[in-house]
Amino acid sequence: MKQIFLATAIAVAAAAAMLSAQAPSSGAQLAPPDVAAPPADAVKTASGLSSRVITPGTGSEQPAPTDVVTVHYAGWTVEGALVDSSRSRGAPSMFPLNRSLVGWRECVQLMKVGETRRCWLPENLAYQGQAGRARGMIVFDIELLDTRPAPAIAPPDVAGPPDDAKRTATGLAYKVLKPGTGTRTPAQWNRVTVHYTGWTTDGKMFDSSVARGKPATLGLDDVISGWREGMQLMVEGERTRFWIPQALAYKGEAGSPRGMLVFDVDLIRIE
Repeated sequence: MKQIFLATAIAVAAAAAMLSAQAPSSGAQLAPPDVAAPPADAVKTASGLSSRVITPGTGSEQPAPTDVVTVHYAGWTVEGALVDSSRSRGAPSMFPLNRSLVGWRECVQLMKVGETRRCWLPENLAYQGQAGRARGMIVFDIELLDTRPAPAIAPPDVAGPPDDAKRTATGLAYKVLKPGTGTRTPAQWNRVTVHYTGWTTDGKMFDSSVARGKPATLGLDDVISGWREGMQLMVEGERTRFWIPQALAYKGEAGSPRGMLVFDVDLIRIE
């Protein structure tokens, strides 16, 4: 049976790891020259957070408090000691914003996708004197790569495709949420790496790689027919919402979600 989407609990391992490991990462990164204190051009909020834009964003989208964000970051003490770094680990981090440090949560909500910002978090917005954690002010350079709604929050149009959705001859409906950066589309024999979330039309999430914090790699010959058709319409970097009728989904199979299913899919790369 070609069924790859199984019900899963929302347990984001990446959220637990994010910002909790305090041992300095290998491949130390040099601290910024202004790590000791915010410069005069930093903007300070009522909470005591200071921040400064290093690189402007490329769009207008900003994270909501409950969003799942994808970031690259590095953090230092005011003495210049590296606290943690996704870049040292060689991969960006994805986690629910509301699981992060209070100062992180505030700072990232000021950002736009594509932006890099330096954030000075006083201790009460950082680790708050917790045993085994870095003390005092912590300075983070954060690059916001992506933001998306939490997978447990169903899209507002989950009940059915809106008027501006496109439809194929098979009954598949789809709408591009974020244009891609690539030019080629997958063939039906390709393997692809994706992030996805699936909901029933009553808004219940039944599977999500986003909730697991790790993309999935799969073959298009192993997925439901609506996925196989839809993925061949996408290019790398694209995010698309699909409304897949039951005949193109699990066809009423026992133990599988029934009826029309809605998937948000990011095509990360064609393998």
